[in-house]
Amino acid sequence: MSEVWVAWILEWLLAAQFALRDGLHALGLAPLVAGQPAWPFALRLSAEMMWIDPGHARRVAITGMCAVAAVLLFSVAIALAALRRRVRSALVAGLMGVAVFALLAAPWPAAHLLFAPAVPTSLHRSDSGFRPADILRGQALFQQNCAQCHGADARGQGPLAATLGRWPPDLTGGLLWKRLEGELFWRVRHGMRDERLARETMPGASPSRLSDADIWQVLDYLQARASGQSLRDLGTWERPVRMPAFALRCRYGGERRSDGLKGQRVLLVLPSAASSPAPQEDPRMVSVMVGSRADVDDPECLAEDAQLLPALALLLGEREQDARGFQLLADRDGWLRARSAPGRSAWSEDDLVCRTATATATGVQRADKPVAGAGAQGLDVLLRRMDEDPVRPVRAGFPH
Repeated sequence: MSEVWVAWILEWLLAAQFALRDGLHALGLAPLVAGQPAWPFALRLSAEMMWIDPGHARRVAITGMCAVAAVLLFSVAIALAALRRRVRSALVAGLMGVAVFALLAAPWPAAHLLFAPAVPTSLHRSDSGFRPADILRGQALFQQNCAQCHGADARGQGPLAATLGRWPPDLTGGLLWKRLEGELFWRVRHGMRDERLARETMPGASPSRLSDADIWQVLDYLQARASGQSLRDLGTWERPVRMPAFALRCRYGGERRSDGLKGQRVLLVLPSAASSPAPQEDPRMVSVMVGSRADVDDPECLAEDAQLLPALALLLGEREQDARGFQLLADRDGWLRARSAPGRSAWSEDDLVCRTATATATGVQRADKPVAGAGAQGLDVLLRRMDEDPVRPVRAGFPH
């Protein structure tokens, strides 16, 4: 089974869980927790193994189709049996027999592979928008509330780490993408405990200490920092990185929001010095200068958010002063894909630092299809690669 089909199956399974949760909430059976409907069960469908093992995904898909068919057959049989006019009992019995056979013939996967432990916020999604202000506030909150255990660099080696029941994990790697957002939220709010050792391994954060919005902001910061660390250590973004949401003013469009640029490629230019020249307008993309009007001479679009530059510096894994002069390219879906370092005179395919062909299976949906002219240089090849090889983020096995 191809990864495209696996991703499609997982999307449907995730959508089915959301539909079940929202339906139960509408019936009053799933109360609000942290502002969103709670997942009321102790287990949820596990996507991690399905993403890693296509054979397991195939068994789950076949079992699901058999279960749906059985439910439909049972429903038809019951409806026929309830009709006032006479219906042959053999037909009803036959439909029920086929339904039972479908259930027995299904290749039921092992329960420990099909389900994973769940918490009430398992299906919660962050509503922060990944805004620069939220990322930077999350950084401040992390240093105030979390760095003593997790370390100022989030590598898990803070001064109080040794006093915990278990050494804190390194939060600069892929761990954040191996957990659902809502489950990360729950761990921050309620902490963690090793039941075997009967010891608390991470204290929870009370609402008086961190609000719900604060926790989402801390998670935004950790995601930004982990992305920057990946770029520094490996030279690539292993997982897709969202372009932060910001306001901008364009020469021909007036005031806009960055999320209104979906469907267009975006070039983010971080000025290296005062009165930096704006890039020439290019019909292939929207050029956005990051800074104030005093820094730039007549740009196509200007983002004057003072917090955007330090947020982008985190994503680049650079200090704010060292991030000046970089350029970033975002694809039509708003994912940052390419980076050009200061002093580079032209783009090339080597600047593509988020590639689906080199990303891990837990990070993105991969597509190893070769791109025509991939060995050539130039912006055209880079843009073609971005268009023909789109990324797809995955968290805990579920496409997002």
